[in-house]
Amino acid sequence: MDFNHTEERRMLADSLRRTLERGADWAALAELGVLGALFTEDEGGFGGAGFDLAVVFEELGRAGCELPVLEAGLAGGLLADCGKSDLVEQVIAGELRVTAAYLEPGLRYDLGPITTTANNNTLTGRKTVVTAAEDSDLLVVSALLDGEVTLFSVDPKAKGVTLHTTPSLAGGSTSEVTLDAAPATPLGGGQAQLEARIAMATLALCADTIGTMDTAKDMTLDYLRTRTQFGVPIGKFQALQHRMADVAIEIEMARSAVINLAGAINAEPKERDRQTSAAKNLIGRTALLVAEEAIQMHGGIAMTEEYALAPIARRLIAADHRFGDEDWHLERFIRLSA
Repeated sequence: MDFNHTEERRMLADSLRRTLERGADWAALAELGVLGALFTEDEGGFGGAGFDLAVVFEELGRAGCELPVLEAGLAGGLLADCGKSDLVEQVIAGELRVTAAYLEPGLRYDLGPITTTANNNTLTGRKTVVTAAEDSDLLVVSALLDGEVTLFSVDPKAKGVTLHTTPSLAGGSTSEVTLDAAPATPLGGGQAQLEARIAMATLALCADTIGTMDTAKDMTLDYLRTRTQFGVPIGKFQALQHRMADVAIEIEMARSAVINLAGAINAEPKERDRQTSAAKNLIGRTALLVAEEAIQMHGGIAMTEEYALAPIARRLIAADHRFGDEDWHLERFIRLSA
């Protein structure tokens, strides 16, 4: 089986890498077509496949990009599932920033049972860990309508919506959203659409983490080649060579898991979720290893906030705690494989 990317995907990756190296804002990413790559042709984009997501987010992770592209893909995908092509068009053009609010306090990583309720086109309840909510123009919110999970759109600046926002460990911000009879527009959709889009967002996060791990590895290799001790680069020491080799091997194993998930992301739900958990569990364990090894092989300088490795290590650690940590996914993998 040929796992090489198509020429179009390689061109997108190269263009995106160069754009990110120069410094890219939201408008630049939209103009390049990055947002369009998150959606299928039927949805108004030109990608939307698992490998399209992998290409885009690996480059975003490699550059340490903190722009809410993942949020646009997740919430925008839900809008597409609900037939809101006009809103998806605005997302792809970079004119509308959206994010999804579906987790609730006390549920850990589970999607339910939720307590946010809908009544006469208003929502009441609380949502937690809503990323990029402060800068969003629209929230896609899950709530109970007649006992069934249904999706709604909510203006984050509307009356009855309160955001409690804090900086996120991985960069950007995260909010707890309190809804008190907040005006909402029914979108349709439900639990099945939410689960499918979260699986795709998990793939995107895994690919992002691969790119971040590559950056941590490259920084560590450069440091080992330039830092001298006893008159020689410390990269000459066999013990450090062995540790670096182990890191490289683990990253390639994790990359294989992401490739496997990209190919299985449109499988039937049980198999899709099983492969998602397999990849996310491995990514979480590998990200922690890479962060720890990179810091230890850098020595004391890696413990300083000013050094460039600090945000990369935080991003790697935070990746395990979004969309389910390694323990949660191991339990789900065992359950789905039984």
